[in-house]
Amino acid sequence: MSALISGISGVMNASARFDRAAMQTVSNMNQGRDVVSDFVEQIEARTAFEASVSVIKTSLDMTGRLLDLKA
Repeated sequence: MSALISGISGVMNASARFDRAAMQTVSNMNQGRDVVSDFVEQIEARTAFEASVSVIKTSLDMTGRLLDLKA
Protein backbone atom coordinates (compact mmCIF):
# COMPACT_ATOMS: atom_id res chain seq x y z
CA MET A 1 0.00 0.00 0.00
CA SER A 2 2.94 2.37 0.40
CA ALA A 3 3.30 2.63 -3.40
CA LEU A 4 -0.33 3.69 -3.64
CA ILE A 5 0.13 6.29 -0.92
CA SER A 6 3.30 7.57 -2.62
CA GLY A 7 1.44 7.85 -5.92
CA ILE A 8 -1.43 9.76 -4.38
CA SER A 9 0.97 12.07 -2.57
CA GLY A 10 2.83 12.66 -5.82
CA VAL A 11 -0.39 13.53 -7.65
CA MET A 12 -1.35 16.03 -4.97
CA ASN A 13 2.11 17.63 -4.91
CA ALA A 14 2.34 17.86 -8.69
CA SER A 15 -1.12 19.39 -8.88
CA ALA A 16 -0.22 22.04 -6.30
CA ARG A 17 3.08 22.69 -8.10
CA PHE A 18 1.25 23.17 -11.40
CA ASP A 19 -1.26 25.54 -9.81
CA ARG A 20 1.53 27.67 -8.31
CA ALA A 21 3.34 27.83 -11.65
CA ALA A 22 0.13 28.78 -13.46
CA MET A 23 -0.56 31.58 -10.99
CA GLN A 24 3.03 32.79 -11.36
CA THR A 25 2.64 32.77 -15.15
CA VAL A 26 -0.42 35.02 -14.98
CA SER A 27 1.31 37.34 -12.54
CA ASN A 28 4.43 37.60 -14.70
CA MET A 29 2.39 38.14 -17.87
CA ASN A 30 0.50 41.00 -16.25
CA GLN A 31 3.81 42.60 -15.25
CA GLY A 32 5.40 42.07 -18.67
CA ARG A 33 8.01 39.62 -17.39
CA ASP A 34 9.44 36.54 -19.07
CA VAL A 35 7.20 33.50 -18.59
CA VAL A 36 9.35 30.79 -20.19
CA SER A 37 10.56 29.41 -16.84
CA ASP A 38 6.95 29.34 -15.62
CA PHE A 39 5.94 27.26 -18.63
CA VAL A 40 8.86 24.91 -18.03
CA GLU A 41 7.72 24.48 -14.42
CA GLN A 42 4.21 23.64 -15.62
CA ILE A 43 5.58 21.02 -18.01
CA GLU A 44 7.70 19.49 -15.24
CA ALA A 45 4.70 19.42 -12.91
CA ARG A 46 2.59 17.74 -15.59
CA THR A 47 5.27 15.12 -16.12
CA ALA A 48 5.49 14.48 -12.36
CA PHE A 49 1.70 14.16 -12.26
CA GLU A 50 1.72 11.62 -15.10
CA ALA A 51 4.48 9.62 -13.39
CA SER A 52 2.52 9.55 -10.14
CA VAL A 53 -0.60 8.37 -11.96
CA SER A 54 1.49 5.55 -13.45
CA VAL A 55 2.61 4.56 -9.96
CA ILE A 56 -1.02 4.44 -8.83
CA LYS A 57 -2.07 2.35 -11.83
CA THR A 58 0.79 -0.09 -11.32
CA SER A 59 0.04 -0.41 -7.62
CA LEU A 60 -3.63 -1.13 -8.30
CA ASP A 61 -2.72 -3.62 -11.02
CA MET A 62 -0.34 -5.45 -8.70
CA THR A 63 -2.95 -5.55 -5.94
CA GLY A 64 -5.49 -6.97 -8.39
CA ARG A 65 -3.06 -9.66 -9.52
CA LEU A 66 -2.32 -10.63 -5.95
CA LEU A 67 -6.02 -10.92 -5.23
CA ASP A 68 -6.45 -13.07 -8.34
CA LEU A 69 -3.70 -15.39 -7.09
CA LYS A 70 -5.42 -15.79 -3.74
CA ALA A 71 -8.78 -16.58 -5.31
